[in-house]
Amino acid sequence: IWEDIGQSTNVVYQAHHVSRSKRGQVVGTRRGFRGCTVWLTGLSGAGKTTVGFALEEYLVSHAIPCYSLDGDNIRHGLNKDLGFTSVDREENIRRIAEVAKLFADAGLVCITSFISPFTKDREEARTIHEKAGLPFFEVFVNAPLEVCESRDVKGLYKKARAGEIKGFTGIDSEYECPDAPKLILKTGELTVNECIQQLVDLLKEQSIVPSGVVEEIHELFVPENNLKLAQTDASTLPSISITKLDLQWVQVLAEGWASPLKGFMREREYLQVIHFNTLLDGGTINLSVPIVLPVATEIKEHLQGSMAVALEYQGKRVAILRNPEFFEHRKEERCARQWGITCPKHPYIKMVLESGDWLAGGELEVLERIRWNDGLDQYRLTPRELKQKFKEMKADAVFAFQLRNPVHNGHALLMTDTRRRLEERGYRRPVLLLHPLGGWTKDDDVPLDWRMKQHAAVLEDGILDPQSTIVAIFPSPMMYAGPTEVQWHCRARMVSGSNFYIVGRDPAGMPHPESIQDLYDPSHGGKVLSMAPGLTSVEIIPFRVAAYDKTKKAMDFYDKDRHADFEFISGTKMRKLARSGENPPDGFMAPKAWKVLTEYYTSLQKDE
Repeated sequence: IWEDIGQSTNVVYQAHHVSRSKRGQVVGTRRGFRGCTVWLTGLSGAGKTTVGFALEEYLVSHAIPCYSLDGDNIRHGLNKDLGFTSVDREENIRRIAEVAKLFADAGLVCITSFISPFTKDREEARTIHEKAGLPFFEVFVNAPLEVCESRDVKGLYKKARAGEIKGFTGIDSEYECPDAPKLILKTGELTVNECIQQLVDLLKEQSIVPSGVVEEIHELFVPENNLKLAQTDASTLPSISITKLDLQWVQVLAEGWASPLKGFMREREYLQVIHFNTLLDGGTINLSVPIVLPVATEIKEHLQGSMAVALEYQGKRVAILRNPEFFEHRKEERCARQWGITCPKHPYIKMVLESGDWLAGGELEVLERIRWNDGLDQYRLTPRELKQKFKEMKADAVFAFQLRNPVHNGHALLMTDTRRRLEERGYRRPVLLLHPLGGWTKDDDVPLDWRMKQHAAVLEDGILDPQSTIVAIFPSPMMYAGPTEVQWHCRARMVSGSNFYIVGRDPAGMPHPESIQDLYDPSHGGKVLSMAPGLTSVEIIPFRVAAYDKTKKAMDFYDKDRHADFEFISGTKMRKLARSGENPPDGFMAPKAWKVLTEYYTSLQKDE
């Protein structure tokens, strides 16, 4: 099918996976010139665009500036005056090669996805780059013709077979296979992720991608073959007795949630975090909360000059801190920067003010996995274990929901609506990570064991789909530091493989201990996340206000035009109903889940 100017109408614009704002966050954040062109060539339907956009998404998420040039997209603009004659095809590839050269010269990894069927044209593209002193990697996206025809998303092969399209590559026009490509991707046999891994390995070998970027998760456990030696070493070292809160942070570090940290923050890392909410060495890495080990003055004086110290919890040596660095714990300044207040009635600030006057930083070697033996350890999945779970479930999108409270049907509505929206965007297997916080929480929060029972009841009642939901425990303590802390919550989920994060109303907030007003603006958490640097591979799903719709007798998204139809059931009212053994309105919470809550508050009254 041809227009008068000879331009094909079988051209469909392909949307990028990476937004301009996301790409703009990462250009230039890693030192070193990485300009090059990755030239993907192969038959229509071989998977060039899919691989190209997936590689772009991967590189941007690792702070490598890049841009993907797609064949259809280019023909909507720069090359819209060209058809598919041999002369026009040659000019099409020449122009693309020149544009790719400019992108590469600007320091970007330029990924091109074009059939480019003729060896002569591809060699000309290579020459254009070589003359400019720029790396050019020809990658043959090799899928058999029958595989490409079976995909045929655009229906082009069918039209070519019917004679409606003349000169179609692979049917009545030859594709000249590359003689010596830098890489061959057999997309008929490999998954997209396997293809991306091969491409990343190539770029790593060519020093385009730094070697430290590829390993996202830094676990700090001693390798099994060195464990006995490390345990013997730990038994001979001077020790620091740590608290339960400290051990929770050891677990966070050991499992890799705070990657690339290698241990408790040294002063340089600490200053970067409290002043910039990021680690700056090796790129802009979002890390908004100090992860530190407070120690008393007498311990600091006793251990000053030690090459290594053991960390001991309840008489058991759990880790070694190598080359410890001691620096002043300026508590008031830390609190002012982390929380925006220094009120000693704030529960976490109180613990900070009562902790040691010095901080001990250094590399951690954790002797074994942290177990709490509370019947919940099977839910404490590490980032690597979660990634493996997502892979086993064949998830093509993972959306995370952080919570420290029981789940009501308003929360469930937000999660199911997110799933629906992802499916509308073309994702086939979105998986929900229901990820309750499992570290320290303030005294009036519902304890973890009761929350886990309540979450199980929500799944049992079918409010959330158990087949596409993973319930796991996030080991971090809760700091109640509002928008500063919510960046930590989001970034840790990003490390574990989530690419969508649902942000709620007033995340990580609480009432001011003295005024009882909200300590933080309830909307600021979501706004800050949308602007935060370094969260490059996660998309923020903004919170939508849900309330009880009295006409539907169900939770629904609030409609200000029907304000009188809605009832807002606060946490205070919910707790009051549960304590008195009363039921909330039908549709507010799954019945089995509500029963768990009433049992918890009844147990409190018995204890009192």
